[in-house]
Amino acid sequence: MPIGLTTLAGTASLLGWGLIPLFAIGFTVFRYQNADPETHPINAQELLPMYDFIVVGGGSAGAVVASRLSEITNWNILLLEAGSDENEISDVPALAGYTQLSDFDWKYKTSFPTTSAYCLAMVGDRCNWPRGRVLGGSSVLNAMIYVRGNRLDYDNWARLGNTGWSYDDVLPYFLKSEDNRNPYLARTPYHSTGGYLTVQEAPWRSPLSIAFLQAGAELGYENRDINGANQTGFMLAQATMRRGSRCSTAKAFLRPVRNRKNLHIAMNSQALKFVFNEDKRATGVEFLRNGVRQTIKVRREVVLSAGAINSPQLLMLSGIGPKEHLAQFGIPVLSDLRVGDNLQDHVGLGGLTFLVNEPITVTKQRFQNFPVMMEYILNERGPMTTPGVEGLAFVNSRYADKSGDYPDIQFHFAPSSVNSDGGDQIRKILGLRDSVYNTMYKPLVNAETWTILPLLLRPKSSGWVRLRSKNPLVYPDINPNYFTHRQDMDILVEGIRIAMAVSNSSAFQRFGSRPLRTKMPGCQKFPFDTYEYWECAIRHFTFTIYHPTGTCKMGPKDDPTAVVDPRLRVYGVKGLRVVDGSIMPVIMSGNPNAPIIMIGEKGSDMIKEDWRVKSKQVGR
Repeated sequence: MPIGLTTLAGTASLLGWGLIPLFAIGFTVFRYQNADPETHPINAQELLPMYDFIVVGGGSAGAVVASRLSEITNWNILLLEAGSDENEISDVPALAGYTQLSDFDWKYKTSFPTTSAYCLAMVGDRCNWPRGRVLGGSSVLNAMIYVRGNRLDYDNWARLGNTGWSYDDVLPYFLKSEDNRNPYLARTPYHSTGGYLTVQEAPWRSPLSIAFLQAGAELGYENRDINGANQTGFMLAQATMRRGSRCSTAKAFLRPVRNRKNLHIAMNSQALKFVFNEDKRATGVEFLRNGVRQTIKVRREVVLSAGAINSPQLLMLSGIGPKEHLAQFGIPVLSDLRVGDNLQDHVGLGGLTFLVNEPITVTKQRFQNFPVMMEYILNERGPMTTPGVEGLAFVNSRYADKSGDYPDIQFHFAPSSVNSDGGDQIRKILGLRDSVYNTMYKPLVNAETWTILPLLLRPKSSGWVRLRSKNPLVYPDINPNYFTHRQDMDILVEGIRIAMAVSNSSAFQRFGSRPLRTKMPGCQKFPFDTYEYWECAIRHFTFTIYHPTGTCKMGPKDDPTAVVDPRLRVYGVKGLRVVDGSIMPVIMSGNPNAPIIMIGEKGSDMIKEDWRVKSKQVGR
């Protein structure tokens, strides 16, 4: 295993963990060494000078692409991943917060805002944007929530000229991956079993999760499969997990094929740029490994799966991007494309806290103890299996599309809040100012609290990613440009009103639920629960659960903003595709991890189809 107990002790000391979490991880190491059949992939040390395909980025999409392309036995595949492998800490669902700000995280931040528009409660007015720098990518850091989005999202992609991307076209690829372990879902036409990716409800949940479903019914929303025929409604969260542990795309798609001779995985290998010949065909990838720059050649294609931040950065470093921007850094232009534009994200209000009277929420005092640890180690059950988010809801503001099932707000329900870990980690990963934490949440350290995170599903505002330097190791400029459209704020404030109605339902009133009325620092001049107060609170405690998409937009040839065509080939060059969440023309309605895995599945099939046709044409 990649880490031993000595390393764990050092890590625990560094993070300020107590003895119980350390024992839990230590026993998990023991259990996996003796019982886990999923041996980690091999980090290849000797690489070939040339591969048929080089996949850049081993994250939510890249792991899928590498796995699927290696099914063709006469193709050699190289997967380049900037980070290392997962470990036992990331395996434990309840410890997901400890992977952020670790070596598994790129530790991105939004740029300094030019106006006082968002992230004002965060240190430096900048929001943390964790991104996975590890085999498995952000599927190692996230809350594991499995949401596919709305049928109309994909039908809209097709209407924009992206042939082959309608809901009926993409559903088979969701089914291809899935191994759903909940019988009541697995037997429906919207789910499947036997795929690489295990999906199920967490083995443990708090009593408030049922109250959440009951509250939805009181508000007129059905308890339904939000990945099924209709999305509007409330549901217990489905997660990408198996045997009580995280099921990242590395675990799902790479570990089962680790012995394939035609698949090499090079970890700790950060791509720097792509190499092209005089015909603008990609001929290789330059990357940094162990402090040494090296270039590996490619015979067929480079597949870029580095995500919505790294993919546009790599394209621009390689001469593919807005010519006026590349000229600022003296980068020769191969293809003048709107790379880095169209940055879209799901944004909402963080820290919306409610109090209850009964000891039923998830707190550090209650669940960091020996019995909880042993329940996880011996039975793969208990509170340590929780992804944190126990319930999901898709609800309609008055601005929602009246013509059909197209909700515009998503709720993430959790039986905890910013205060629940005693100030140890949540405030750190949020980058929350001390003044905000000390005023609003520190007094609640011993209180019973729960939260709803209301998210805007389809924002009108969009941002951009731009280079700050031609040095590949310098992080790019990330500007989400939140709230430039007034309706984005209008919808979010109405989402908060619906969240307040959930707390006011009889289901929650049984527990004495009421909102935290302590005012956000910086917003004290506004009366609590007014539009003006909530707008101020949103601009301060701006929160996203990190869903950046769209920066290498997919579109038809006549779309001047498109970067890749509907078969994901980069316009203006040859031998280069983008297969990840950056290709989304419009952000989909829900957590994007499952759709990004779908994109990996569909992109892999497109590559196979195109090259098999070409092989036949040349008589191979």
